[in-house]
Amino acid sequence: MVINEKKFNVKELTYTIRSAFKSDAKNVSELRLQIDGETENMDREKGEAFIDQDGFEKIIETDTIHPKNLFLVAEMDGRLVGYSRCEGNDLKRFVHKVEFGLGVLKGFWGYGIGKNLMKETISWADENQIKKIVLYGVLETNEKAIELYKKLGFEIEGLMKKDRILSDGKYYNTYIMGRFQE
Repeated sequence: MVINEKKFNVKELTYTIRSAFKSDAKNVSELRLQIDGETENMDREKGEAFIDQDGFEKIIETDTIHPKNLFLVAEMDGRLVGYSRCEGNDLKRFVHKVEFGLGVLKGFWGYGIGKNLMKETISWADENQIKKIVLYGVLETNEKAIELYKKLGFEIEGLMKKDRILSDGKYYNTYIMGRFQE
């Protein structure tokens, strides 16, 4: 689906959150690759499960027409600095929920970009009778994200023990978090 774009001004930084367009595909591919290399909070290491421009063009095209999918980008001065994506399921038993993920360039943390991507997604979900948003694999050490998700109505629904191996060679737990809107 497509939402109306919205401008934000946080700590003297102005950015726009809007739906992704096919013309963003190359930049989204590069953005995702960079974000994956900046933090271990993501599922992938840099270059893993790489999606090229053509791949993102297809994803964005599908997300634009599918009523239970939403692909958003955060843009500042013509540069993409963050993204989020919701993907629904057409199976009748799961039609009420979507899976969610997001990423923001490390240099733009602290400007509410992740929070505003989440808020726009929650608003879209509520307006479109999506009852549940699920976050899989929230790293237990990502305390700021967990705090943010809780403030936005998410709860920890499960713990995946030793779910991820990070660069230090140690195993880490991840949380499954969900937000249910009656």
